[in-house]
Amino acid sequence: MLRSRIICTGGKSKEILEKISKPFDIITVYRYNLEEVKKMSINDLLKQKKITKYKLSKASGVPYSTVSEIVAGKTQIKYCTGETLYKLAKALDVTVEVLLSDSMEYRQSFETYKSNICHKVKDMGDINFIIETLESDKIRTLYQKQWYPESLYLLAMVDYLSRENDLPVCNEYNDIRSSRLREPIYPSSVIAMSAFSHNNQPKQSSYAQAIPEFIRFNIVESEVRNVC
Repeated sequence: MLRSRIICTGGKSKEILEKISKPFDIITVYRYNLEEVKKMSINDLLKQKKITKYKLSKASGVPYSTVSEIVAGKTQIKYCTGETLYKLAKALDVTVEVLLSDSMEYRQSFETYKSNICHKVKDMGDINFIIETLESDKIRTLYQKQWYPESLYLLAMVDYLSRENDLPVCNEYNDIRSSRLREPIYPSSVIAMSAFSHNNQPKQSSYAQAIPEFIRFNIVESEVRNVC
């Protein structure tokens, strides 16, 4: 039971214990067993949900022109940004994997993965996210698949949110915490700025400002809250 995993300390103990004692509506935004997902195109989903392109645009906040091009096949959904994927999946009440099931059967980019995780934290809230992640043991699952950046990013997120909410870290992942990526992974925006300026100053600055829980794994991440 998760209750035995999390020992609350600090001023937020009572509030957290009350939340943990209640059932949660778990929202799964990003899963990995793509081969087990029934393929469905966005047109299939629109028919199944009985929703028009216009209503999908309004419900998701994605521009109608973008929705229309995706539905018409002019824009491949697998090339959409993580934010667009998340908004469409949420509006259709499906996971991102279902939304992508008809167009891709391979691992998503790390940037998209990070975006999905950050949106999930925002949507679920810190405590719900921690609980769902620990209950599902996704960190271990990803690590065993040798998807090390994703596994370490997820673990870093859980550790960071635990610190933010005065919770002790879950010691079940101490063996994974000893891991570290060989080379630092920078955000694509930082890589672009470095290339544009022809120097490493953007990389050095972002590395210095990185959140401790992420940089310990050589993942350069300084902002996980600023998502739309």
